[in-house]
Amino acid sequence: MARAPFQVAAFPFRRRSATSNVEYAIFRRSDEGYWQSIAGGGEDEETPLQAVQRESFEEAGIPAHCAYLELQTRTSVPVIHFLNRQHWNSALLVIPVFYFGVAVPDAEIRLSWEHAEVRWVTFQEGQALLKWDSDKTALWELDQRLATPAR
Repeated sequence: MARAPFQVAAFPFRRRSATSNVEYAIFRRSDEGYWQSIAGGGEDEETPLQAVQRESFEEAGIPAHCAYLELQTRTSVPVIHFLNRQHWNSALLVIPVFYFGVAVPDAEIRLSWEHAEVRWVTFQEGQALLKWDSDKTALWELDQRLATPAR
């Protein structure tokens, strides 16, 4: 499979009841120990939605039928961080990261080798634990969208 020139990231979320606050799953990396969202790259001709569904299943066992919410949050990552970039255009210096929320009311999180731990947190706890500013921005956006009725 060829590595596509984009990344995806997702925050699983759940409510314990109709009146309860939202909880978000964050993941501690096995290699470096920091907390982050589910994250990974697109493959071949995948769309960002297809890539995030695959990555969410691979990293956390989340079924593809769960409801995904595409966020407006975007960031960029320098291509030097990707070993499989040799087939990309040499003029490409950064690739986009597309963020999603995914509703997992009953799904059991099953960790891949990439993560040592998953933790269900409040928005405030997530903000304190997450390493990347872009993850914090995406979590803020998701929290706002879930707190605000659709217009």
